[in-house]
Amino acid sequence: MSDAELDQKSVDGSEQHSAERSRQEKASTDEGALPPEVVEPDPELTPEEAERARKRYLLTRFWISARGYWGRGGEWLAWPCSIGLLALIVTNVGFQYGINIWNRAIFDAIEQRNAHTVYFLSAVFLPLALGSVALVVTQVSLRMLIQRRWRSWLTTALIGRWLANGRYYQLNLIGGDHKNPEARISEDLRIATESPVDFIAGVVSAFLSASTFIVVLWTIGGALTLTIAGSTVTVPGFLVITAVLYAAITSSSMAVIGRHFVHVSEVKNQAEAEFRYTLTHVRENGESIALLGGEEEERNDLDKTFTNVLRQWALLARQHMRTTLVSQGSSLLAPVVPLLLCAPKYLEGSMTLGQVMQAASAFAIVQSAFGWLVDNYPRLADWHACARRVASLMMSLDGLERAEQSDALGRIQHGETEGDAMLSLNDLSVSLDDGTAVVKETQVTVEPGERVLVAGESGSGKSTLVRAIAGLWP
Repeated sequence: MSDAELDQKSVDGSEQHSAERSRQEKASTDEGALPPEVVEPDPELTPEEAERARKRYLLTRFWISARGYWGRGGEWLAWPCSIGLLALIVTNVGFQYGINIWNRAIFDAIEQRNAHTVYFLSAVFLPLALGSVALVVTQVSLRMLIQRRWRSWLTTALIGRWLANGRYYQLNLIGGDHKNPEARISEDLRIATESPVDFIAGVVSAFLSASTFIVVLWTIGGALTLTIAGSTVTVPGFLVITAVLYAAITSSSMAVIGRHFVHVSEVKNQAEAEFRYTLTHVRENGESIALLGGEEEERNDLDKTFTNVLRQWALLARQHMRTTLVSQGSSLLAPVVPLLLCAPKYLEGSMTLGQVMQAASAFAIVQSAFGWLVDNYPRLADWHACARRVASLMMSLDGLERAEQSDALGRIQHGETEGDAMLSLNDLSVSLDDGTAVVKETQVTVEPGERVLVAGESGSGKSTLVRAIAGLWP
């Protein structure tokens, strides 16, 4: 069933019902703003292009609500915690640089067999290590605090909109991509709020690390002179160039190999949600199923949905295998490449052992920073899928809320009845979006103690009339 159109002059109900509806309408303002305007797709787009545009807009729709945590209606701790996390990341990069310098110093001391310097640097390493560990622990704690409180804020707002004005029920009567809202609110919203904090912290850390240690590589590595076919070729900053090329190859390989990861992950999450819904249906309707002997039919439904879960998991496993091939190969080669590149300069005496080890450490850090996409592509794909599922639910709620606030559609007005009447329907009409009139210009007054029989064929609108009176018709 698609969106319903209401054409109603007035419906008077009890004072208690009116008060309850007012309370729900107040709860619907949790996000503190009107729903976003409808974005219509370009009619000239092909179906495939329109679908891609819709998916891009879903991420925009998610951020419209999610970024409110840092806005006026958000939480006061949002900005202090975010700034504190940034400060910890910067400080931790400083400690990484200190440990990198320590690597060079101690290996130079070992090469020179300088026992006094080795013992001194061994003592210096302890506060460096303790400080780095303390920073990382504090950073993890603060990052998880932001994730927990952001999820709490957005979940509370979304549940408020979902429960307001019977929208949780009306979603069953309209079309749209909002199946299994309970899974979207519980699991998908958790991933949609946890992953961005990890991603932003990771990107900032990667940028600062890359910026810092590229300077180290350029300073230590210098230029590499090669003799090719009797000609001398000088490559300035050869370690930096190699690190950038190496990261570009691995990242582009990951992007190509995992280009279907987002779609496969999204379909897998939907299959999991449908399986959970089927299990919940059996539990909630256990008495009816047992009385009617419907175990075999329910078992068939469970087998069908679970088979789909296994099928989607198999497709996702193939994507993981492909991306693991790139990430594992990269992790094995990254520590070896700088040693091989620095070996000629060390053997000719232009680099010390400490400089080689410092360059290897810096190369690994730069490669790790540049390879952030390689390491996080599966999680990024999973976040895309979860954020879109949450945004799809938000858009369906937007449609219901927009219909409630629109003057273009006639709305059912609830109020107190006149005189002694318990219930009165005045010129009530309810139509579907295709123009089919389910209830048309109904006039009814029910007096105290009066009994009313609503009769009609199946599909004639008996249940729809009750829903409209209760305020549940979208």
